[in-house]
Amino acid sequence: MADALQAGLADGWADPARLTAESRRARAVLDGAREAIADALGASPAHLHLVPGAHLAFDRAIAGIDLARRGRDVIVASAIERTAVLEAAEHVAPDRVERIGVDAEGHVDMDAFATAVSNPSTSLALVQHANHEIGTVQRIEPLHAFAHDAGVPLVVDGSASIGHIEPPEHWDALLADPADWGAPLGLGVVAMRPQTRWLAAWAGDDMAPGGVSIPLALAAAVALQERLETLEATRTRLHALSDRIRRELAQLEGVTIVGAEDERLPHLVTAAFMYLDGEPVVSRLDREGFAVGSGSACGSDTFEPSQVLAAMGALTHGNLRVGLPPAVQEADVERFLATMPRVIEDVRRTMQA
Repeated sequence: MADALQAGLADGWADPARLTAESRRARAVLDGAREAIADALGASPAHLHLVPGAHLAFDRAIAGIDLARRGRDVIVASAIERTAVLEAAEHVAPDRVERIGVDAEGHVDMDAFATAVSNPSTSLALVQHANHEIGTVQRIEPLHAFAHDAGVPLVVDGSASIGHIEPPEHWDALLADPADWGAPLGLGVVAMRPQTRWLAAWAGDDMAPGGVSIPLALAAAVALQERLETLEATRTRLHALSDRIRRELAQLEGVTIVGAEDERLPHLVTAAFMYLDGEPVVSRLDREGFAVGSGSACGSDTFEPSQVLAAMGALTHGNLRVGLPPAVQEADVERFLATMPRVIEDVRRTMQA
C-alpha cells in the first residue's frame, strides 16, 4: 500500500479536471481506482462516489437520497447503527428517525422493520451489513425485499464488513470506509444503484465538490484488492482464532460473549463482564501490549456506554471488544488468553480495595 501511495503522489498530484498531460494522467489514476473499488463492491463505476472521509459519506448519502424523496420525512434505522450514521440521519430529519429494535444477538426485528418501511411517510431505511461492535451480520436480503416492496431505498452501511467478508448484494446505496480494510484514513465511499435517485444538498453536482486525494484513492483500491485476494483464507483463520477466544473467555467467571454465534464477522469478539469496568481492563491490557476497546466503538476515547449493547439488553459498563488484525498469529492469541485471567483478577482486586 505504501508503494500505491508513492505511485499516487507521482502520477496523481495534478488537478484531474484540467486538460494538461499531468491532469489527464491524474484523471486516469483516479478513474482506475474508482473502477477497481466499484468492481469489488459489485457497483457501477459511474455511480460510485469518493468523498474525503467516511463520516462525510454517511452524511452526503443520507441527505442526498432524502432530498430526492420530497414529501416523505421519516428515516427508518436500526437501533444499533453507527453513531455517525444516526447523527447524520437526525441532522437530516430531526426527531423523525424511527429506530428499529434488535434481538439479543443484534439482528433487526423483521416485523417492526417491515411495518416501518410500509409507512407512506418513510423516506429511506438505514441498516448495517455487520455491526462494528459485536460483529453480528444482518440478514440484508429480506430487509431489502421489505424496503423494495414498499418503494423505500435501503442504505446499507458496509463500513465494518467490506474487506472482512463478501460485500452485500442487496442494497440501493452502499457506504464504505476504506480505513477498515487497511487503507489510510481520509476517504469514504458511496455506491448508488443506477435507479437510486439522489439530489445534491450543497453547491455543485457531485458528492465531493473540489475532489478527493488521488493518492488515497489509489491506496484504497490497492488495499481492497489485496484484502480480497486472501479473503477466504484470512476469514477461515480468523474465525478459528475468534472462536477460541469466545470459547475460553466464556469459561471465565462473570463473562458473557455478546453477539451472534454464527452470523458474525470473523475478526470481532465482544465480551461483557459482570461487576467490572471496561476502562481499567483496557488500560492494563494496553500495558501488556494488547490494543482492545471498550464502551462505545464511536466514543472509546471517553468510554461512553455502548448504545449497541444497550439496544440488545446487554451489560454496557463492563465490556471488552477485541478486533483481530489479518496478520495476527496464533501465538498472539495464546498470550492474550493467558493474560486475561490475571488482568481480570487484578482489576477486580483493585475495585474491591
